[in-house]
Amino acid sequence: MLKKFVQDEQGQDLIEYTLLLAFVCLATSALFVSSGGSLSGIWISANSELSGANTSAS
Repeated sequence: MLKKFVQDEQGQDLIEYTLLLAFVCLATSALFVSSGGSLSGIWISANSELSGANTSAS
């Protein structure tokens, strides 16, 4: 019974896909965290340009 249990590989694919999905999620979250500062700079720059254009138009 123990030998049959060790040789059974039915759940192996599910575990591999789960680990792959976890790796993709971690990589994606690392990209979002690292790009947060540059995105903030872009929004601040765009906001100041729009505020300047609004002031000039008034």
